[in-house]
This record gives sequence, structure tokens and C-alpha cells, in this order.
Amino acid sequence: MGSVFGKESVKEPSYSVVLRRDHVGTTYELRSYGERFAASVSWTPNGEDDKSSPFRTLAGYIGVFGTAQNEGSEGIAMTAPVVMEREDAASAGGAPKSIAMTAPVAMESEGDGKKKMMFMLPEEYDDMSKIPKPTNPRVHIEEIPPEMGAVHRYNGKFSDEISLRVAKDLGAQLASDGVNGITEEYAAEHFQSWGYNPPFTIPYFKRNEVWLKLNDDHVKYLKETYPQAEGGLRGGSSSTMRGRTKFVLGAGGVLLGAYAVGLLLRSRTQYRRL
Repeated sequence: MGSVFGKESVKEPSYSVVLRRDHVGTTYELRSYGERFAASVSWTPNGEDDKSSPFRTLAGYIGVFGTAQNEGSEGIAMTAPVVMEREDAASAGGAPKSIAMTAPVAMESEGDGKKKMMFMLPEEYDDMSKIPKPTNPRVHIEEIPPEMGAVHRYNGKFSDEISLRVAKDLGAQLASDGVNGITEEYAAEHFQSWGYNPPFTIPYFKRNEVWLKLNDDHVKYLKETYPQAEGGLRGGSSSTMRGRTKFVLGAGGVLLGAYAVGLLLRSRTQYRRL
């Protein structure tokens, strides 16, 4: 019941908040993330509900719909990222691993009409050698280096159309704040949309975010121009802290399955900035 009202129970990557811009038209945080790993699927959109296919592919990797589609040698907490099978896995006695789901599920454009969906892996998978290999060739494991970026949070419907609109607003705000090289057009081409809740969450209580990666010059300018929160605000979750989530999938399989179905039942609620 809690997930209907936006309760978040799935871990997310830890981050620090370098500064916040609260009293502006489009609010945002400057966040710093460490190295992360993600399972990803690229696809070419061909319809209103085409997110269900990459989602189901990634969910299959983590074992949501039965045996996890990955290589491994021990069971791990139910549901999450992708793994690729080596030819010698069976002879080595490997068994599929279930991997704990984390949030957010991220989406971005890759150009040429293609998009990418990513599941962030739990923090214990901090090296490629520890990550089960996908048996589905569509799934890829990516190493995401440490990075900093601007994040705007909003509630309401989580859709491509709204995410694009929010990204343009964020780009316009960064340009207004004097960040060189950032425009609405740049933001529209380089943003990621992050979602943290299942589709049955009441739209008003949903946590959605748009992320725009910034380079060293952008970060330096913002820190020098708007100094605040240095040192210190923390976010995300760690092995000892329950984090916020994109999809509240405690047991994993049932709710992840509900999400896949829910992609076909999108609400029409507009977004609201937070």
C-alpha cells in the first residue's frame, strides 16, 4: 500500500549534493556520483508502449520472471541487472544469480532514433569481475565513471514528452545561471530521465528526475558563483541505509511484473515541479 503513496524501499546509488538552486524558476541540485555499474538495453522506439520490451529484457536478467538470465555461482537477493553467459559457465558449475534491484531506472537517447534503458547495479558489484554475465545478447554491462551533474526533481506522469520538456527547462535555467555552453537544445540532446516508482503510484506522489551531466568547467563555475552546501549533504543509499527508489519492488518479481504491465496503462497526469 505504501508504494501507492510514493514510499520508496529500493536502494539507489549514493551521492553527495554539492549545491542547491532553490529560489529559481527551475530548481536543481548539483550532485556528485562515484563509479557505478549498470545493465543496459538499447532499442529503437516504434510505438507508445515500447518501453515494456527493454524493461522485460532487463528484468529477465535479474530473475523477475523466473530463472535469472545470467551466469553465476550463488544466489543473491532477488531481482535486478543483466549478465552474459560464457561458454564454459555450465561446465564450471555456475548457476544464475538473482541481483537486488536498485533505482533509478534511467533512460536516454543515443542518436539515430535509438534509446537506452539502464538498471543500476547494487553497490556490492563494484568491479566487472564480480558482475554476472548476461546470457541475453541484448543486455550489456556498463561501467559509469564518477561524474557530476544537475538534477531537477518533479512529480506527476513519467513520460518521454514530459521528461523532454523538463530537460529543456533545466537547460534554460542553467543558461540563465550563466553556465557556458548549456542551452535548451543541448539539454534536450544530452539528458537522462530517471524514475523511482511503479506505475500504480498516485502521480502526485511520484518521484521523477531529469539528469544533465556537467563538465569540470561547468561545475567550477557553479561552485564559485553559488557556493553552498559544501561538504556535505548526502543522498542515495548504502549497504547500511535504505535508499529512495525508482520502482518500489521489494519482493521484486511481482511488482516488477506489475511495472511491465503498467507501462501499457499510462496516466495522463501532468508534471509538477518540486
